[in-house]
Amino acid sequence: MSKVRFKKHTTGSFFGSFLYDQIIPKNHFLVKAKEIIDWDKFTARCLRWYKGSGEIGRPPYEPSVMLRMLFVSYLYNLSERQVEERVNLDLAFKYFVGLGVDEVPPDHSSLTYFKDRLLKGGGKSAFDELLREILTQAQEKGIKFGSIQIIDSVHTIADVNTDKERAKKGKNQKPPRDPDASWGVKHQRKVKDPETGQIHKQTEYFHGYKAHTSVNAKTGLITSVKSTTGKTNDGKQLPTLIAKDNFTPIPRKRTYTGDKAYDDGENHEILKTKKMGDALRLKITRINKKNSNKEPWLKLLKDKRYHQGLKERYKIERKYGEAKLGHGLRRCRSLGLGKFHLQATLTAIVLNIKVIVAQITGSTLKGYDFQGGCIRLQT
Repeated sequence: MSKVRFKKHTTGSFFGSFLYDQIIPKNHFLVKAKEIIDWDKFTARCLRWYKGSGEIGRPPYEPSVMLRMLFVSYLYNLSERQVEERVNLDLAFKYFVGLGVDEVPPDHSSLTYFKDRLLKGGGKSAFDELLREILTQAQEKGIKFGSIQIIDSVHTIADVNTDKERAKKGKNQKPPRDPDASWGVKHQRKVKDPETGQIHKQTEYFHGYKAHTSVNAKTGLITSVKSTTGKTNDGKQLPTLIAKDNFTPIPRKRTYTGDKAYDDGENHEILKTKKMGDALRLKITRINKKNSNKEPWLKLLKDKRYHQGLKERYKIERKYGEAKLGHGLRRCRSLGLGKFHLQATLTAIVLNIKVIVAQITGSTLKGYDFQGGCIRLQT
């Protein structure tokens, strides 16, 4: 049986340790992130999707090196070309990735090839596994998960010029730039006409994708991600998120909370069947029924878990704001649903590691504070 081989590094040389120790602050976020997370555990997981599993052909870069390159790319919202340059010039970046001071990092095309390896070999589940590994390590480090899960979705705009797409469609020329992306509703609001005084609904649309997530209210850690096109109904995603959560360290007896989009008879029945707490916000139409059909909903309104869950629901909005403002989830980096899932999951991993490092060491990324169990942008 052949031995797994990787490119050799100079981290054990004079240049690989002495200069790092002298220059990089001990409390630097990337120093702590390298210490707290066992990145080597990702190597075995990723090698399954390598042709030859690293045993034949030219020695590849170790998967944990590639994953850390992607991590800093999403952490600092850098393109893959930009992160290649930063890792080459910034000692803290190079130390975190696991390279010697005198080493040249993998180039941006190697990062693209690494992502394609994982997507072709393991599909979306490859990145789901990486997210679960982070959660397992969080539990091993002593972080305790609560029993309330918050679910919601966040939209991301496709990397497409929709005006050009419309013009192209009208001329019946080339196919869409991103055929997986679709139009969806960003939000609806009631607007009062200043002239007539009449109130009407105003709908704002977007063209792209949605990331449906489940967040543990106590820890602030994202436990599962499902990616869909923009037109997908939010309320139908609960069963998948529950199924994905079952593979994580969170408690089996748990409560799910979400906004009115999840107030669906099937969702309530699923939670009841699985003996989980139901804190999905009820629509007013259920409560105002003029027959006995409203009795189960009035009973739910008296359930302590229902009100406890709703009190925690606001936390997920802060998480989405952080993802969009700080880590580029506002717009897609690539084309296609598979690569959007990659982006959404790696963003979730970045957000989780920020929380894990802050909870264990108190170290935060520059420009952020850790308050009340949550990472916040400094104001």
